[in-house]
Amino acid sequence: MHTDAPAGAPDDELLAVFDRQMRRHAQPDGPGATVERSGGVVRQVGPAPVWNGILWSDLTASGADAEIAAQVRHFASLGSEFEWKLYAHDRPADLGRRLAAAGFEAEPEETVMVARVADLPLDVEPPAGITLRPVTDEAGVALMNRVHDGAFGRPSAALGERLLAQFAEVPDTVTAVVAMAGEVPVSAARMDAHPGTEFASLWGGGTLPEWRGRGIYRALIAYRTRIAAERGYRYLQVDASDRSRPILRRLGFTPLTLTTPYIRRP
Repeated sequence: MHTDAPAGAPDDELLAVFDRQMRRHAQPDGPGATVERSGGVVRQVGPAPVWNGILWSDLTASGADAEIAAQVRHFASLGSEFEWKLYAHDRPADLGRRLAAAGFEAEPEETVMVARVADLPLDVEPPAGITLRPVTDEAGVALMNRVHDGAFGRPSAALGERLLAQFAEVPDTVTAVVAMAGEVPVSAARMDAHPGTEFASLWGGGTLPEWRGRGIYRALIAYRTRIAAERGYRYLQVDASDRSRPILRRLGFTPLTLTTPYIRRP
């Protein structure tokens, strides 16, 4: 495994490592995905359900608008909706304004939070009456979709397709789990591992409203942390919403930067 961050690295050093490993030198995040380097950007493309978007950019004030227009033309030629994943420290400083002027729609800002795997608790058990069930097949994905529908107001067909493709072709890169109250799914989450980096990323943690505040989310973090530790990853990374940020901070995650998804539809 590639390791270039010292233990206890200051935030600016860790941010540089995150940018280098997870953005500038990103690898495809699943079957069917391709990472391309074009001009001042790194982008991922692929047929549905692949996530299409800009992972990294290093633009100048004089050239940013032309590069944005070039990327819009490229994804339009593919007929794809795509996301420009903007980070607070990306250049130029007014890149978000430029994206909005080019027809992108900003979604809610998230906080990129990171924790050292070695600093997180591994022995957290789910609350009484809750069992954690690994998700590895269509039946498990259906349970996750039921949770997402109740927790977020929508199931995700694209996510289900992507998970099934990962289970079939690259099972070591994904972990998914659902928390069950008897035979009722009440919470679910997943983790993407990023081979060749020091990072695994946590996604999709959602709990039905009536089951929140009981420690299920914390148990799902510990479940995935144990797997990350077994596989030798040094850091866990989360794009945290306002709701999950306080919980993650209490568990030992610290803010690294802010990110805003900018969506461009064809």
